Amino acid sequence: MKRATLLPLAGMLVLAACGDQVATGDGDAREVVVGAAHTQERLNYPTTRTVEQIDTYQSASRGEVEVADPYRWLEEDVRVSPEVAAWVTAQNAVTNRYLENLPGRPMIAERLRELWNYERLSTPAAREGRYFYGYNDGLQDQSIYMVRDGLDGEGRVLIDPNELSDDGTVALAGTWPSPDGRYVAYMLQDGGSDWRIAQVIDVETGEMLEDRIEWIKFSNLSWAKDGSGFFYSRYPQPAEGEEFTSLNMDQAIYFHALGTDQSEDRQIMADPENPEVSWRAGVSDDGDYLFIASSAGTDGNAIHILDLTDEDAEPVAIFEGFANNHSPVGNDGETFFFMTDLDAPNQRIVAIDLSDPSTLTDIIPAGEFPITSASHIGGHLVVQSFEDVRSVVRVHTLEGDEVREVELPGLGVASGFNGRPDSPETFYSFTSFNRPGTIYRYDVETGESTLFHEAPLTFDPDDYEVSQVFYESTGGVQVPMYIVHHRDVTPNGQQPTLLFGYGGFNIPMTPAFDVRRLQWMEVGGVFALANIRGGSEYGRDWHDGGRLANKQNVYDDFINAAEHLVELGWTSPANIAIEGRSNGGLLVGAVANQRPDLFAAALPGVGVMDMLRFNQFTAGRFWVSDYGSPQDPDMFDVLYAYSPLHTIPQGEGYPATLVTTADTDDRVVPSHSFKYIAALQATDTGNAPTLIRIETRAGHGAGTPVSMLIQETADKWAFIAFHTGLDLSQPQRAE
Repeated sequence: MKRATLLPLAGMLVLAACGDQVATGDGDAREVVVGAAHTQERLNYPTTRTVEQIDTYQSASRGEVEVADPYRWLEEDVRVSPEVAAWVTAQNAVTNRYLENLPGRPMIAERLRELWNYERLSTPAAREGRYFYGYNDGLQDQSIYMVRDGLDGEGRVLIDPNELSDDGTVALAGTWPSPDGRYVAYMLQDGGSDWRIAQVIDVETGEMLEDRIEWIKFSNLSWAKDGSGFFYSRYPQPAEGEEFTSLNMDQAIYFHALGTDQSEDRQIMADPENPEVSWRAGVSDDGDYLFIASSAGTDGNAIHILDLTDEDAEPVAIFEGFANNHSPVGNDGETFFFMTDLDAPNQRIVAIDLSDPSTLTDIIPAGEFPITSASHIGGHLVVQSFEDVRSVVRVHTLEGDEVREVELPGLGVASGFNGRPDSPETFYSFTSFNRPGTIYRYDVETGESTLFHEAPLTFDPDDYEVSQVFYESTGGVQVPMYIVHHRDVTPNGQQPTLLFGYGGFNIPMTPAFDVRRLQWMEVGGVFALANIRGGSEYGRDWHDGGRLANKQNVYDDFINAAEHLVELGWTSPANIAIEGRSNGGLLVGAVANQRPDLFAAALPGVGVMDMLRFNQFTAGRFWVSDYGSPQDPDMFDVLYAYSPLHTIPQGEGYPATLVTTADTDDRVVPSHSFKYIAALQATDTGNAPTLIRIETRAGHGAGTPVSMLIQETADKWAFIAFHTGLDLSQPQRAE
């Protein structure tokens, strides 16, 4: 079984005249003279009223600390509060007026449509001679789901989410073919929300079954061996009006039998006395066991195994507590293989016998570089690792002996390698900064890779150069960074450069293809990806080095990345834009506050900006494992010191800032961005614009239609191009 990822973290614009305001009470509108050639007008921000809200926190160093929260009212749901909705309309009006006049914006959107228009497939899943995969012909808002009868059979459409909404905002959020290939269970998400609805389709007839499961979030689906139903996790139905804001508590695992109502689903595992614990389940490859994972945050989990062949069986504890991370790889009878960082910061593969679960036998010991995933395929273990931020894949026997290294096409990242222990067939995708995902079929017995799908492109990958550098950061740590650019672009000290980072939640930033970045480079921009601490690029130690009390290391690493780009002669502070999303949005907000002199423009996307209240909404409580709790006096001091909302510098020149969020983001609720931009606009930060772009019918990112992504990217690239000095008046290179 493929390793599970447990509990993954995390606009249509309204047109109006420039200067429209929402006068809703106390508060002053701020005017700035925009230093831009395209307008001589003053940029009038909407009035955002303030309230007398004071919260008291306990500080380890200062005792009681009172913190004002004048924009608390912006935490109300935009779908529920007319006042917040009016504020959103007014902010979008000002932002859109500004963006409409930026040079090159239509050209960027047009070229993005051309570049995006290439055929894309996901890695296939094989079930009894049928092959299931996602497909997009290029500009479809949502990828469709297809099946082939036989490897060379003609594909036919099973599920087309583009037919489910007029605006393309209903998306497939996961597909799970049954073991015999008769059915596909799948989940839909609406408007970008993390909430999911599960349904089932008959593969042969294309008919929908009546089964419908609601209130699923942060869950997979896993079929019973006989295809009679599936296991899943869900939360209780939230109170009306709180669907997108209330804390996610009391998750439980259920089994749904096909042909029955959701109310009849059998509860498998829950912990009512500890409602913060979350649960996920996966059936073993032989169908005889259920892996049960539990966690209380985004780091650390417990594992139990339930024997499905014995109705009276009780779950057996394999790994207890939440101090380490463990992922099931597969089993050979009662011998189970796990990937674990227990006593192994870079992960190891161990074997455990169900009759003696306390004894761990090393199969593949931890090495110099972190193991990222492993699969049990064709009687072998296929093990992926990350070596200096590039994929390496090796095939091992079940005893751990190395058989061979998979020959990958180059420097990049591989994904996939799903399969079954009784079949040598698997598929993987390989991608790099300048090459979209190419799908290969791989035979673990012979080691043969054969091309399965490669799309014709509208650009030449060889036109782009990829290099990797290392630079020193806090504590003498060497941090890797990729620099990618068109071959005609050379260091001149003033190249407009986009620096991207994330730095959290054990999530690595990989050298993968993104058509949006390609377009930025095509017009002359340089792209840099800093693999800062907080991710898993170098295992658990790299993650621990950038979380909790060590979080400032993340910001130091990013700041040092920008300074290294200057030292290398690529760019200057007047030409650097920074971007990050979610935890990366927090990164951008924090470093813009700490070093506003170092950046010309900032793009904080769907960011966690209020570090004193992030754990009060939806999935925010999970993030305490990475951030710490603001209710902990020691962590309050750490969080308050870098919280973007609370550390905006007064009277200093601030980077031109375009905040992006969405009204249906129920992971990082949009009030983070709302309050941050309100505080920015109310502070003397100089003449650079501080704007917010609020998408409607969209969420944290997953499921966003291609058409929306193109428009958002055109807005962002035009914004940072203007403020970093990138000349968009010249024809495209492809012309």
